[in-house]
Amino acid sequence: MSAPAEATSDIDKAIEENIAKSLAEIPHPALPKGTDIYGSTKIFPDYRAEAGETYFTLVHGIAHESSVSFVAVLQATRALRKGFESALYFYGPGAINCIANRGFPLTGDSGFPGEQNINDALATFIKEGGTVFACRFGLALHGAREEDLIEGVVPAHPLDVQDALIHYARKGAIINSTYQV
Repeated sequence: MSAPAEATSDIDKAIEENIAKSLAEIPHPALPKGTDIYGSTKIFPDYRAEAGETYFTLVHGIAHESSVSFVAVLQATRALRKGFESALYFYGPGAINCIANRGFPLTGDSGFPGEQNINDALATFIKEGGTVFACRFGLALHGAREEDLIEGVVPAHPLDVQDALIHYARKGAIINSTYQV
């Protein structure tokens, strides 16, 4: 049974008054656009690579399911720009970060803002001299094919994950391992 129209009208009026009261409690925007709300002091030196230094990143995160994959690419790119030999290795579900056929409604389109962030960041990383590996088994687990890879991504055997880690560790690489749960 529905409430009488008069009671509904009173409730609606009270809700409208509460909305107006809630909006007026704190002025918006509290700070104008461009206001500093965080300090800018950098604690550590802006390190640059010394001769022969390497930066290696393992990525086991799914594109757009968290920021872990995208941030890993940004960090690897920053290391590359600091002079490090820099490589990314996508394995498990991380391998699907490397597919070129992302987009909606067409490949390359952005069905939502940022849909192409991973693709664009990987293309930049490769163009600037970084190396990207994608595990073939990780691709297969998610129905992606080698021909679906972003141009320049190196398909790698599943057993290469551990050996790549050993290789870069023996080179003395800084190793960044990201994992999404």
